[in-house]
Amino acid sequence: MSYILNIDTATATAGVCLSKDEDILAILTSTDQKNHASFIQPAIASIVQQTGIALTDLAAIAVTGGPGSYTGLRVGMATAKGICFSLEKPLIVVNTLEVMAVAAIEKTADDSTLFCPLIDARRMEVFTAVYDRSLQNRLLPQAMVLEEQSFAALLDTAIVQFSGSGMEKLSKISGHPNARFADIQHHAGHLAQLSFKSFTSSHFADLAYSEPLYLKAFFDTSKK
Repeated sequence: MSYILNIDTATATAGVCLSKDEDILAILTSTDQKNHASFIQPAIASIVQQTGIALTDLAAIAVTGGPGSYTGLRVGMATAKGICFSLEKPLIVVNTLEVMAVAAIEKTADDSTLFCPLIDARRMEVFTAVYDRSLQNRLLPQAMVLEEQSFAALLDTAIVQFSGSGMEKLSKISGHPNARFADIQHHAGHLAQLSFKSFTSSHFADLAYSEPLYLKAFFDTSKK
């Protein structure tokens, strides 16, 4: 039995989740992206109070490590590392795009569908990757400027489910019949699914040197 604190502040919706193995014990979310920093610590305190599970009882702390909002990533990583340092707990870092893909996979029964999360990175640029149902990469995480022929090679061979904050940009320029677009919101519970797998395989991050995965120079995805 392993308790894991899961922290996600990479995108517009922030979340904190306490899980026991694969089971979610408590979860809190905030859609106020400009206030992720003020949300995170009270949310952790509230979950500790709700569940009666002390931070010292945790087996590990997990965090979405990027890509995503520069500020949000810094907040999440600093919080997770601070708890790990103070309590001598291992750190688990999960790619944000994988967490988003898990949310989309839950909504789709077709085994042959590919999953493409898109994070808005201003103008026509997005952060993206493509996964199959087992979360194997078909396109590695990267920053991409969207064009009409983006993902054409994959779309010619399979149905691709697009989701995330950058999805609308692509939907306006892609008319490929194999493109599917869905408004699917991930949450910290999806992070918990992946963090438990990392924990059971002892796939821990280097606490001293772990940094967010930005994929490009500074930008801020918060709405103006």
